[in-house]
Amino acid sequence: MLRLGLTGGIATGKSAVAAMLRELRFDVLDADSLARQLIEPSQPAYHEVVSEFGTSILDSDQSVHRAKLAAIVFTDPAKLARLNAILHPRVEAAVVQQFAEWSRDGARDAAFVEAALLVEAGYLKHLDRLVVTWCRPEQQLERLRARGFTDTDARRRIAAQLPIEDKLRHATEKIDCSASLEETRKQVEALAAKLRVRSAL
Repeated sequence: MLRLGLTGGIATGKSAVAAMLRELRFDVLDADSLARQLIEPSQPAYHEVVSEFGTSILDSDQSVHRAKLAAIVFTDPAKLARLNAILHPRVEAAVVQQFAEWSRDGARDAAFVEAALLVEAGYLKHLDRLVVTWCRPEQQLERLRARGFTDTDARRRIAAQLPIEDKLRHATEKIDCSASLEETRKQVEALAAKLRVRSAL
């Protein structure tokens, strides 16, 4: 089974590509959702995050208010690094475990892990190939504004990630998400066909 990573800068089309891959019957593990689950009250990382960042990040039900946590970490690179140090090893272990389970059942030609910080977190050593989504920087800003981000917040989120040029240098496959969704879909379908041809050899 091929183990592929799917990454890209924020608002470059990564989630749309992941959805298309799922429609094409590929398994895609969402590592970012996994990280969100790790800070739920019943999880071990919850106590470490609250200890590190204080009870001011908690909602009335004692769950972590992600917007409050984001407001802290995305204005302070050292605090963002600390949060990543808490979460990334746990996410990495879960990704490795999931790939191992999928590989053991022998039913898949390829499977994906989707993560915004896949390169930054050092997950590449667990992957056979890397798919990177990209679009023009002005499109990233425009898409983040449409999600309700201010220009300042949008630029902070983009700056907190590895520049897209650096991610593309690691790519074995590149998906250009700067045009229509239909154009993106054609590229994803071409990638799917390539993976299935490989498995048939």
